[in-house]
Amino acid sequence: MKDIQIKKLIEAEKNRQKKVINLIASENYVSKDVLEALGTELTNKYAEGYPAKRYYGGNEIIDEIEILCQTRALELFDLAEKSKGSQDRSQAGKWSVNVQALSGSPANVAVYLAVLPQGGKIMGMSLDHGGHLTHGHKVSITGKVWKQVPYGVDKNTEMINYEELMAKAIAEKPGVIVAGFTAYPRVVDFKKFREIADASGALLMVDMSHFAGLVAGKEYPSPFEYADIVTTTTHKTLRGPRSALIFTKKGVTIASGEKGEKKEISSLVDKAVFPGMQGGPHMNQIAGVAVALKEAKSADFKKYAKQVKKNAKVLAEELAKRGWRIISGGTDSHLILIDTWMEGKKNEKGAGAVAGKSASDKLEKAGIIVNKNAIPFDTRPPVDPSGIRLGTAAETTHVKKEKDFVKIAERIDKILKGE
Repeated sequence: MKDIQIKKLIEAEKNRQKKVINLIASENYVSKDVLEALGTELTNKYAEGYPAKRYYGGNEIIDEIEILCQTRALELFDLAEKSKGSQDRSQAGKWSVNVQALSGSPANVAVYLAVLPQGGKIMGMSLDHGGHLTHGHKVSITGKVWKQVPYGVDKNTEMINYEELMAKAIAEKPGVIVAGFTAYPRVVDFKKFREIADASGALLMVDMSHFAGLVAGKEYPSPFEYADIVTTTTHKTLRGPRSALIFTKKGVTIASGEKGEKKEISSLVDKAVFPGMQGGPHMNQIAGVAVALKEAKSADFKKYAKQVKKNAKVLAEELAKRGWRIISGGTDSHLILIDTWMEGKKNEKGAGAVAGKSASDKLEKAGIIVNKNAIPFDTRPPVDPSGIRLGTAAETTHVKKEKDFVKIAERIDKILKGE
């Protein structure tokens, strides 16, 4: 690279990533093959539209790449048509997939644009209880264009109370119910969410951005049996580049337009992505996603997903042994939420009285990267909340196992206790 300044900064970031223990739950490390796909001449090509329906010429090869990415996405989650008669199975079967969304947030916005009128209701987990900004939070465009009906967790169990959720959904009648999270460590009961959506007349959307890799590895329940729409980023547990997928179930229709004609949500979502949200897709990104999806289909990836969960369980247990309060008492995924503040008091093991920002800063100085995070019913402000969020996906990619996470827990404990 001739640009020495940028080259030096890239090398500095590469070195930083090698030196730290990365426990950011929403980060991971891609393979060399994914990186190679991202840095190719595909970035030169403008491909507005969809395969066989482009607005520019010269897209024959681009079409093949996008169709391959779609096919691999459907196959990874067992959604592809089983028949061998057709060579193009990218949209066969009961599901369609859009691979053009640039990232998770615009993917979620595109879904709402497709299926909700302005001012319509999104029932999503509140931010401080583990939901994402794009589940209708007021500071996000999703809370400005649409109205959030928030739900949270039970104060005693710190898990979703499905009976309360059912009652609220029936009373509020949202257009879309979002099942998914950014900081909820437990398994989501998709069957109960389906029952709630049916009872309230809502579409069920699952945002599986955090646990998509675990679903692919058969280590987390699949939402596809119950959902109408499934969105996911590709750069967390799925271990791909920064991008997103939108899956839509075929045959699901809603009233659309001034005449209220019934239209399939799959076609509405495609139109919301392009031309509704964005222009030409980033084809180098889509190629990188295709590579990652093939990798996630391997036996090695299934072993990886299993190890991610094992590591998270050990990390949570070891920190609990040392006196730290684990939200909901444990984890069913790659993600752990820890109350480091503990009402500003230290317990008999010396744990507690460390606010989230201070905890994050102390750990970063010692080479452990986490993020500060609100906990359910947090009394502290979002800029300096009561907890931190940990994840095991990135360090499991670096081949760390249970014994390594015992040492990591010990180190975290000593740093936060000032030892």
